[in-house]
Order: sequence, then structure tokens, then C-alpha cells
Amino acid sequence: MSRKNASFAADLAAGINLPEDGAPAPRRPGLGSNVLTGRENRLAELAAGSVVSRTHELVDPARCRMWAGHNREYALLNEERCADLIESIKAQGRQEMPAIVRRVRGEPDNDFEVICGARRHWSISWLRSHNYPDFRFLVDVRELSDEEAFRIADIENRAREDLSDLERARDYLRALDAYYEGRQKVMAERINVTESWLSRYLDLARLPAELMVAFPNPQDLRIKHVTAIKPLLKPDDRRQRVFAEAAALRARTADEGASAAVPDILRALALAADPPKRSGSPKRSGSTETIASQSGKPLLRFEGKDRKGVRVTLLPHGGGSREEAEAAIKTLLDTHWQ
Repeated sequence: MSRKNASFAADLAAGINLPEDGAPAPRRPGLGSNVLTGRENRLAELAAGSVVSRTHELVDPARCRMWAGHNREYALLNEERCADLIESIKAQGRQEMPAIVRRVRGEPDNDFEVICGARRHWSISWLRSHNYPDFRFLVDVRELSDEEAFRIADIENRAREDLSDLERARDYLRALDAYYEGRQKVMAERINVTESWLSRYLDLARLPAELMVAFPNPQDLRIKHVTAIKPLLKPDDRRQRVFAEAAALRARTADEGASAAVPDILRALALAADPPKRSGSPKRSGSTETIASQSGKPLLRFEGKDRKGVRVTLLPHGGGSREEAEAAIKTLLDTHWQ
């Protein structure tokens, strides 16, 4: 027996309790004692439920598909949205954080479905097709119900800035009916948020399609925008004006090829909902008239008309917006341009 093996055998023997009659002098606990004791303690912890054993595997990402309830729109992922993760994996030489998956059965093309980790899956797949064929997809295999899978995915992704408010909102709306029978209070308790917090996300997810067409990049919408949008949809006449403006904005974007920022779109929709009103109909000649916004802020002063033309004074410091002033000028043109 080699010296190394003899030492290991001696250490193992040292961990065995001998009868007191022939017991040798106490000996320092060695490697064997530590090995046996550690294994015994580990088994006791697992049996007691204080430690959960996790199974991590390195798998082919092509054998994994997204879970149907995944809260990220996989089709929106691209090299730009995953650039930070791609660089991190390249620098580390591997994927550090495992994705959470479930095993699937009866699917010849797939072994797992991804609960959390769409960006990790996309990034590893991209790297394997771009000169890094040896990278494998690190997964944490779990046994989960659909409701448990939803909550785990929500907890992992809630603080991630790369997951848009709209993606999260649509996931909440789907889960509300799928797992909680439409009971918002129960859902809020299960995911440990307030009802008002959850309501704002649900409101975002419920915005009508006729309005959403105004936003060429709907993923840019945030929860804070909901408070500005909701009041525009009541009553029905305002709602219809907003829908008409949304369609016009979509057509304008298609024609010009330039996307407006969300705040600019919201201002246009608000102006359509409440077009500027005139304090009096401007007459073709005669006394001065002031044209004001819906909220009563002065925009223009019509000072009369003669053979030379129409006299108008802009009131940029009256408190109205530029969009309201432009609409008021258009009204004047419609009235006086022959």
C-alpha cells in the first residue's frame, strides 16, 4: 500500500469507535473521520429538509424550448439586448448563473422547458453559432407546478431593468386568470405586492389595441404613463377621438419613417381628446378675440381682419402647450383661408 493510501486508511480507521477494553490512545480526527462525519451530517440535513439538493446540468440549448408561460417575449431578444450577457459569458468562459428549467416528456425535439433564463438561453445559442461551439447551457432542473413556475420567474425578473413594464404587465394579466381565477387580491398576496401596484400593471396590459397602434415601440411604455392614458379613454366621444389620432400617428410614422418619443405621442393623444376651444368664434373682421385651450389657457389673440390680411398675436407665455397653439392656428386657417 502506498504511503498516501496508508495514511488515508489510517484516517478512516481513526473515525471508528473501538471498544474501551482494547482502545488505543485517542487520536486526532483525520480526513476519514471528517469525510464520514460530513457525509452523515449532509444526509441528516437533506432528510430534515433544511437543505435542498439542486441538480445542475450542462445541456445543448437546442434541446430546450421556452415555457409557454414565460414572461419575456423571446422574439424581441437580439444581440443588442443581450450584449452585456454575451460579453460576460465570453469573459468568464462559461455561463455563471444557471437557468431554471423543467423536464419535458414526450417531445422528441426537446428535453427541457425554460422557466427563467431566456436571455441566457438566447446568448448561449448565439455564441454557439458565432465561433463558440463548445459553450453549453447551464440549467437548474426543478419540479414545479405552473403557478410555482410563474412566481419564481416573477421574483427573478422583477428587479431586472431589461424586462419591460409591458412584458411584465402582460404576464400578470395572463397569470391572473390562469392561476388565480381572476382574483386580484389573491394574486397580490401570492406574489407579495400591493393591490394598487398590481392594478397599475394590469391597466397597462389592458390598454386597447386601437390605442397601442400609436406607439411604434410599445416596449417603451412604462407604468408611469398609464396615469396619463387612462383618463383619455372616457367618455366614449373622447375615446373615439383618441383612437382616430392613434391611427393618424401610425400612418404618419409609416410615411415619415421616424418614431416619435412616448411623451410626444401622449401629448398628441391628449390634445386629440380635448381639442382647444375658442373663447369666441373669431370673426372675419371686428373686435379682438382670444382663443384658449380646453383648460382655459390663452393661446392666440385674433385682432381682426382687413383687406391686407388677418392680424394674430401668439401668446407663448399664456400657459398653453405648443401642440395646443398649433391646433388653434389650424382652426384659424380653416376659418379665414379662402
